[in-house]
Amino acid sequence: MRHRLDLAEAMLGEHVHPSSIDGIKREVMDEFAIVLTQMPYVGGAESRMSDFFMRLLGFMAISRVLRRHGVPLSVIGDIERDTYKAQLLTVPEAERLAAGRQFMSPENQAFLREQAEKSHQEQFPEDFVYDFVEPGPGDRFEFGINYKACGFCKFAARHGDKDLLPNICGLDFDAYATRGIHLERTQTLAGGASHCDFRFSRLRSA
Repeated sequence: MRHRLDLAEAMLGEHVHPSSIDGIKREVMDEFAIVLTQMPYVGGAESRMSDFFMRLLGFMAISRVLRRHGVPLSVIGDIERDTYKAQLLTVPEAERLAAGRQFMSPENQAFLREQAEKSHQEQFPEDFVYDFVEPGPGDRFEFGINYKACGFCKFAARHGDKDLLPNICGLDFDAYATRGIHLERTQTLAGGASHCDFRFSRLRSA
């Protein structure tokens, strides 16, 4: 989290007074401690979604603090996306692309099918619920996931952060692109749709 804030410092300086930056960074770390106590338990290491919460809920802390300082939500989104991409790119390219190949592998697709079926048991109320999607005739994606319930949406509704959700959703594209994966998504639960339609394919350069 401190690394993220260091990466965000230059962009923060464009939107808040430079003398405020150190105080804002301290506020974010304090808010992050609060977010950690609010983070729901969704199965620990047994659930792939635990990692999503751990990686992305920190941005809720950044968003809350910047919102309090009057930074527009669209600017907050730009800061977070650029910061997240910069952080992801600190991982060596070979390692990132290897992770992308593993995500797209038949073995991982089989794992995702199992996890999708398990999610419908709704063992943990704050968890995600989703379906694995096989490509049909004429489809250009390799596989997809339809999220029917979103842990971030539930978290945001509980803590008054629903206006921050589009920024969290926007982080997904760089998370996959930096690993050589193209994400196509036309709708989200946060935007009022019945589900989030994630569709995955390999970037040609990967």
